[in-house]
Amino acid sequence: MSLPNSPSGPGSRRPEGALRRIGEWCARHSVVVLVLWLVALAGVQVLQRTFGGEYSDDFSLPGVQSSQGRDILARHEPKAGGYASQVVLHDATEPLTAAGGQIAGAVTELGRLPDVLAAQSPLPPPGTAAKPPAPGTPNTGPLSADGRTGYIAVRFRVPPLTLGPDYLTGVDRAVAPLRAAGVQVEYGGALGELARPRTDDRLSEAIGFAVAILVLLAGFGSVLAAGVPLLTALIGVICGLGCLGLLAAAFTFATVSPTLATMIGLGVGIDYALFLITRHRQHLMDGADPAVAAGRAVATGGRAVLVSGITVIIALTGLSVSGIGFIGKLGMAAAVTVITAVLGALTLVPALLGLLGRGIDRFHVRRPVAEADPAPATGAPGGRDRYAQRVARRPWWYLVGGVIVLAVLAVPLFSMRLGHIGDGADPTSFTDRRAFDLMSSAFGPGSTGPLTLVVDQSEVPKADRPALAEQAQQVLTEVPGAAAVTPLRPTPDGAALTATAYSDQAPQQPGTAALTHRLVHTVLPEAVRGYDAHGYVTGTTAGQVDFLDIVAARLPLIIAVVVALAFLIILIVFRGVLVAVKAAVLNVLSIAASYGVVVAVFQWGWGGPALGVPGTVPIESYVPMMMFAIVFGLSTDYEIFLLSRVHENWLRTADARASVAHALEITARVITCAALIMVSVFAAFILSDNIVVKMLGLGLAVSVLIDATVVRLLLVPAVLTLLGPRAWWTPWWLDRALPYVDAEGQAPRAPQPVR
Repeated sequence: MSLPNSPSGPGSRRPEGALRRIGEWCARHSVVVLVLWLVALAGVQVLQRTFGGEYSDDFSLPGVQSSQGRDILARHEPKAGGYASQVVLHDATEPLTAAGGQIAGAVTELGRLPDVLAAQSPLPPPGTAAKPPAPGTPNTGPLSADGRTGYIAVRFRVPPLTLGPDYLTGVDRAVAPLRAAGVQVEYGGALGELARPRTDDRLSEAIGFAVAILVLLAGFGSVLAAGVPLLTALIGVICGLGCLGLLAAAFTFATVSPTLATMIGLGVGIDYALFLITRHRQHLMDGADPAVAAGRAVATGGRAVLVSGITVIIALTGLSVSGIGFIGKLGMAAAVTVITAVLGALTLVPALLGLLGRGIDRFHVRRPVAEADPAPATGAPGGRDRYAQRVARRPWWYLVGGVIVLAVLAVPLFSMRLGHIGDGADPTSFTDRRAFDLMSSAFGPGSTGPLTLVVDQSEVPKADRPALAEQAQQVLTEVPGAAAVTPLRPTPDGAALTATAYSDQAPQQPGTAALTHRLVHTVLPEAVRGYDAHGYVTGTTAGQVDFLDIVAARLPLIIAVVVALAFLIILIVFRGVLVAVKAAVLNVLSIAASYGVVVAVFQWGWGGPALGVPGTVPIESYVPMMMFAIVFGLSTDYEIFLLSRVHENWLRTADARASVAHALEITARVITCAALIMVSVFAAFILSDNIVVKMLGLGLAVSVLIDATVVRLLLVPAVLTLLGPRAWWTPWWLDRALPYVDAEGQAPRAPQPVR
């Protein structure tokens, strides 16, 4: 074990460093920096509007069995392959046959649209009657028993979500005669998702900003000091979204990407600016020149901002380890606004501080404060100082209490069910929700997510194919969990057999995933046993199940990679093995607790209706993975800001217990305010109509709240107090191998062995 050499004196000189020079230069040339940022902001927006791309949800997973089945179907029967959606028709007064002419015209027009492989009418050919289902077999469509509900099956060459909202103009034009005839027309499946109204999160952003203003005014008193973090964060986010739009021209980003990037960009942008301004105002109160104070703030707090930003970016880009392009690009989208937030904190914030000078506290609602309140006239310790001393005196109480709280919150995690949130969870104002209700009522819940079965018999001799078809049909006669399975039929070239299976549950229910697994792993292998043939389950629902399986299988890998990277960063920055282990373990515990809250609200339904969620829904498959990367990165932010103050005082005094109490005292206010701001920004997105956004907003808000209270103010100081000097121990060989990173602008000191 080793202790640092005693410094030559209190407040030993800090190196100038590049960050200090950048901060002072920006503060002294504030107008130039502001102009450059405004020019960059305008330029990025112009470029984005001119050359930017569109956002779309493409869940294609090359190589999985559902994609293989779709490719086989496309080769042997192109019009039956592709991506299926439904145009649902309903007439409350008379059978749809009364509008037979309009339906035929709509089918013809839909079939002529770009990227449409085929469109099939729900009505039987003229002059023939609809064939009723066999006795005891449920009606799965395309026409209901009373003839008043039906659907036009439309198959697209590409995923409909990639076609863009303008594509709907042609679809609306094709079905306009039906609507004119009084037929209700709704779009189901991916076509219905394309028709959803664009998410407008401006209200959420405004609420988050309003709460942030109140928190900043209450916490620090100064009007101008409250405005700087909001302004810089907003500019950084707008620049980041413009850059993301340009990247969307070359890469396919999900439609939720801008919302996610906005949430993360606003949260970290306000936090980073807040930490720098707090340092700056403390230097001003100590009598420093404004430009010098800004330079010192960037040289000290700016280093922590830089390390924290890199940690968040690494955590987000670590999502690419999943091997799923959709998830990796979500992480990339959020990382873009984190980069602009860091750049804004290191350049735009000191520029505004230099421009405001000593007038930063000119307008205030109460006495402005910075990192620590002045000592009371009575000489008694302040409230945060008394709290820090209590934690130092009874660390075990706070440790056990914090762990109990996290354990209770994490209990629902053990019943987490990953899945895909179906159309039935959307508001009734959405056309895909109305289509879902009509089809479920007329044809059963499984009709909204049919499973296409494909048997590739191209390697089977033609003479053996009839026997294979007979064996497969017999196996498919009674499949547990299936409401119905249509008879197998050969493709025109005879190289494949196809059928459709309908679950007895809705697509998002666990029974549908279980049916898919049963078909893939048990039923179809039994159906082709003894023949050189292969069976596949394809279609949108099967693709979602494959996506879920991949995410569930790779989530442990993502957790391991992100935890390992964060552990390494903490170890490099603070040179303490136990400190790094503590950070990893406590961050995992806090994330587990936030997972538990999300499961309780959305999956168990505890308060879900109050948030606009009808009933209970599964946890969207990729939400836990996204939450883990984002929360782990953000929680490491607070870890670094607190530990940097502990480490700074430890290097100066070599008193481990006093260093923890001192750091807790001077950071409690800023960490609490920063956390409240980030919680308000994330929680405001619960108002979104998109349930995935609601889920992410609640999960991230709860995570930050838990991390900044239970973890950062209870567990971290308690554990550090108990560890004492051992927290900063590193084997000599590891210390030599690790690169040196000066997170707080302290000059490196050689360790002094303790005998």
